[in-house]
Amino acid sequence: MFIAMNRFKVYKDATQDFEQVWLGRDSHLGEMPGFVEFHLLRGPEYEDHVLYASHTIWSSKADFEAWTRSEQFRKAHSRAPGTKPLYLGHPQFEGFETIQTVARAE
Repeated sequence: MFIAMNRFKVYKDATQDFEQVWLGRDSHLGEMPGFVEFHLLRGPEYEDHVLYASHTIWSSKADFEAWTRSEQFRKAHSRAPGTKPLYLGHPQFEGFETIQTVARAE
């Protein structure tokens, strides 16, 4: 399993716009082999921003890498020109390969 995360430092006055971009977009993730699950996470609020993270779970790192090279990725990440900046700097990517998983016993 592979977990891909991007952290975004969203301007405090842009949180609604940022969330609407994510909630209203066509992600195309479900079209990809190896896609397991996606979460948009809202984290702590700081003086100048609110921390958000996109959290995607894949069956393997290879499946995630195939997503980043796909037409679906390009469609999902296209933005309308002229939109105002919603976050500070570039998102920070973090990728993790699973070492251990503990699940709730049924």
